[in-house]
Amino acid sequence: MTASPTKGERTRARLLETAVQRFAADGYRRTSVSDIARAAGLTPAAVYAYFPNKEALFKAAVDEDAAALIERARPPRDETGPLGERWLAIPARLHRLLPEYPLARRVLAAQEPEVLPQLLELPSLADLRAQLARELAAAQRMGDARVDVDSEVLALGLETIVLALLTSGIHVPPDEARARGVLAVLDAATRAP
Repeated sequence: MTASPTKGERTRARLLETAVQRFAADGYRRTSVSDIARAAGLTPAAVYAYFPNKEALFKAAVDEDAAALIERARPPRDETGPLGERWLAIPARLHRLLPEYPLARRVLAAQEPEVLPQLLELPSLADLRAQLARELAAAQRMGDARVDVDSEVLALGLETIVLALLTSGIHVPPDEARARGVLAVLDAATRAP
């Protein structure tokens, strides 16, 4: 049985939801903590009780939006089957779902270039990368994935490729032939010889 969220947890969630909407609509530079507080029905002091500064609020808002996107796109943790079949569908799912996550899309579209580098280590991305590395390591032990590359290095490389594909796909949507080519490369990168 899950406990009901506390008042503080509900307030923090409302702040993040509002921050996602405001930062997505107006951007980091044009959105103030006061704007977010007012839209959430709080005072700026209340915001600072949860986030030490605007940058921390922005990073938490991006992670909130990205985590929701990733959760919908990732393979279920208890799903079984070949690694490639479960993971190779993620890039297409992410691309298809991205319009529903406006702040994640804004960041991937490079509309917030000054904060992009520190956002590459969002907890939601780190969690997905760790899950992929664990599953790659298990597939390597079973002989189903190439063993000549460390699973964590391979997971980081695959994450980087998918992020680059999402970023470029915002500006130039991929066509069917390119999508098949990308999947073939990702499959070749992981499949045991």
